[in-house]
Amino acid sequence: LTIINLMTKLQIRAFIYQLGCFAILFISFRYLLAHYTSLTGFWIPLTAFIVGTLLSPKFQAIKTNEGEKFYMRWIFMKGIKEIE
Repeated sequence: LTIINLMTKLQIRAFIYQLGCFAILFISFRYLLAHYTSLTGFWIPLTAFIVGTLLSPKFQAIKTNEGEKFYMRWIFMKGIKEIE
């Protein structure tokens, strides 16, 4: 069995959302750091990675008694929000 066969549809969706949000933040901060700071070398992607990881929302699919549900937690929102 592959890892895709073991994941449910909502788990795959959570993974893609989380990856997409991180990628957008990482690329944005990498560009901003390269152009507007004096950082050089591996410090630019390392700093962009840390900032992207901290600021990116976290998505998760959890199995409950009512079925599988999709949740999001973000540093800029209070608490955990159910999606859908």
